[in-house]
Amino acid sequence: MTDTARTHHDITTRDQYPLISRDRDQYGMIGRDQYNMSGQNYSKSRQIAKATTAVTAGGSLLVLSSLTLVGTVIALIVATPLLVIFSPILVPALITVALLITGFLSSGGFGIAAITVFSWIYKYATGEHPQGSDKLDSARMKLGSKAQDMKDRAYYYGQQHTGEEHDRDRDHRTDRDRTRGTQHTT
Repeated sequence: MTDTARTHHDITTRDQYPLISRDRDQYGMIGRDQYNMSGQNYSKSRQIAKATTAVTAGGSLLVLSSLTLVGTVIALIVATPLLVIFSPILVPALITVALLITGFLSSGGFGIAAITVFSWIYKYATGEHPQGSDKLDSARMKLGSKAQDMKDRAYYYGQQHTGEEHDRDRDHRTDRDRTRGTQHTT
């Protein structure tokens, strides 16, 4: 009788074999060991390649960032005296240019947003179904049904309230009329 107990190693390495049938008794121990050894070598070489690539990419990015920092410091050293000398002219000019650019960009953005909204409303009004119209219709139906529920509830409570007073008044008159011996008809 064969041993059916499997170890964690058997279960995890079973999926590495490229054969369709994965019966553990089909493989000899020599073939399995050779396959595992080549897989470990492949794994080590792949890890070395990954590490080499990471070090190369990281090193080149580190060099680029340091060059950028050095260039920024040199540009700041050269530009600082010029900025101090021309600051009475440059600061108001930069503020004006920044305000103009901000104004043009915001007006353009608002214009594009308005055109988009008008286009969506036009499509919705003409019967096309733009994106999101089903949610709008659903919300409109929910709001309408809630409004109708509140109207019905107010009508019901109004009828119940006026009906109780009417019944109470009628009962009061009936008791009063009985004591007098006459009856009112309502």
